[in-house]
This record gives sequence, structure tokens and C-alpha cells, in this order.
Amino acid sequence: MNEKENIRIRIEEEIISTQQKVTDYTELSKPIPPENAIGRISRMDAINNRTINVAALEKEKQKLKNLEIALSKIEDDDFGICRFCKKLIPLGRIMLMPQAITCVNCAR
Repeated sequence: MNEKENIRIRIEEEIISTQQKVTDYTELSKPIPPENAIGRISRMDAINNRTINVAALEKEKQKLKNLEIALSKIEDDDFGICRFCKKLIPLGRIMLMPQAITCVNCAR
């Protein structure tokens, strides 16, 4: 199996994982019903947790979008090339973050 095929498999695995996270965070981000008799402090905690889950949901949705873009561009000549310095992104970084479009130095 060649390097690009390994990356494709990794991206597809990450897409499945991220889709599950989106589903989970969508469930956790549902509004807290006002008739829910959980106490004032507990209700405030639930609302605060919902806010955190909404932010996490948006982050996972963006990651999913970036993964889908990466998958669609895997055969492009510039796939795996840093968008800023034009150097090769190390394979380890791509396997860890398949949606990465920059090397570590340019990502800082």
C-alpha cells in the first residue's frame, strides 16, 4: 500500500470518528427545557455545559469540513505541501492531523 493510500484510509477513519463526535455534540447541545426541575444552580451548570458543547460542536463541524476537503484534494500535486513555506509537511503530522495544510513551523 502506498503513502497516499495510507493517508486516504487515515482521513476516512478520521471522518467517521468526527461524524460521530458531531452527532454526540449535537445531542449534548440541545436546549435545556425550562420545565426541567433540576434546581437553579444545576440548571446554570447545564446551560454552561451546553455552551461548551455548542463550541465543541462547531469545532468538530469545521474539522469535518476540512477533512472532506483534504480527502477531495489528496490526488492534487500540492497535497502535503505547506500552503505558506511550500515545504513538504511531514508524514507524521499528516497522519496525526490529516486536515493539516501547514507545517508545524507555519502553524505557530
